[in-house]
Amino acid sequence: MNYLFTSESVSEGHPDKVSDQISDAILDNMLAQDPQAHVACETLCTTGQVVIAGEVSCNGWVDVQQIARKTIAEIGYTKAEYKFEAESCGILTALHAQSADINMGVSRENAEEQGAGDQGMMFGYATDETDNFMPLTLDLAHTLVYTLARIRKEGKQMTYLRPDSKSQVTIEYDEHNRPVRIDTIVLSTQHDEEVQNTKVTPELIKQDVIGILLPRVATRDSRYGHLLHAFLEDKNAKLLVNPTGNFVIGGPHGDTGLTGRKIIVDTYGGRGAHGGGAFSGKDPSKVDRSAAYAARWIAKHLVAAGVAHEALVQVSYAIGVAEPVSVYVNTFGSAMIDKKDAEIAQTVQQLFDLRPAAIIRDLKLTQPMYEETARYGHVGRTNELVTKTFLDSDGKTYTKEVELFTWEKLNRLAEVKAAFGL
Repeated sequence: MNYLFTSESVSEGHPDKVSDQISDAILDNMLAQDPQAHVACETLCTTGQVVIAGEVSCNGWVDVQQIARKTIAEIGYTKAEYKFEAESCGILTALHAQSADINMGVSRENAEEQGAGDQGMMFGYATDETDNFMPLTLDLAHTLVYTLARIRKEGKQMTYLRPDSKSQVTIEYDEHNRPVRIDTIVLSTQHDEEVQNTKVTPELIKQDVIGILLPRVATRDSRYGHLLHAFLEDKNAKLLVNPTGNFVIGGPHGDTGLTGRKIIVDTYGGRGAHGGGAFSGKDPSKVDRSAAYAARWIAKHLVAAGVAHEALVQVSYAIGVAEPVSVYVNTFGSAMIDKKDAEIAQTVQQLFDLRPAAIIRDLKLTQPMYEETARYGHVGRTNELVTKTFLDSDGKTYTKEVELFTWEKLNRLAEVKAAFGL
């Protein structure tokens, strides 16, 4: 019997994502000066105000206020009418030194034996229903708000758009867990009250979603273009645009934002599982972040190698201990080899070194690579080399070449296939 499954995403202008991006921009600027910096940076943003707090240990100095304002401006909060604006908002900083007790559990004379920064369990997931091994519901939800933001920043169409938006996608799956059709798309976007002396209504936005946004998304990606075209012709499908009727008040003025409050958007949209630990603002010594990336790296390899159609990988740690407490694999009965999930987990442990220092080394996690993760998902993204700009202690800019999303690389694929006889 067919079933429905739903995932949501939010744009870079959503208040929680504003907070995530500020936290990760501060982290990146610290790592750019000191790759061994320890950072736990939390951000709260509300009407006209940003509060930044946390614990840091860094051999360098960054202008936290300048970085925050630059991040807010790049998102698009540049008008006083938004009641949250890059140049005029107040910024309170309350960063202090990292706890010596925590540092004692993490740092080691032998760097390879670095302990986990905290206890906890982390999950990674992959599925072969899309080319990037992500759930289709979330992948499409991300693409909708990402494309809407690109249209807004281009400033040529839908010129009433403001930075805050959300999407939600419901897809019908068959009994073999394969996507059949898009059942419902919900899209809510912040907007001006008027554009060219015309009141902006849900009906106007819906017309533009149908005529501008959806066709652009459909042509951008072949993975779901046919499903989107079919959705527009499906009389039983539902497209809900700004269902409350009005979305002028938004962003941090409409809803206070906090770092780490969109962990399901950040990962797999409700597929698989989540250990509960947020990512943004944390340096890679925190296994909440680094081990979750490693678990995704492993899960993606298992699916890409043909071990299973989908895979969930769990890794757990004790604070101050290097070796993981447990490694677990669940293929949900989709394994394509004659091995039980427990046997697959044993092979994973033999193939991948899951000590924190090894994860940091193998995935190059001391790079200032994190601000890009804080919008449109930490996983399922494109591994690429980019040149990024940072601020030094004098407020001057400098650049570094950075490799992004290293956990999306399939650089161990031949080794995984050999281990499983594929």
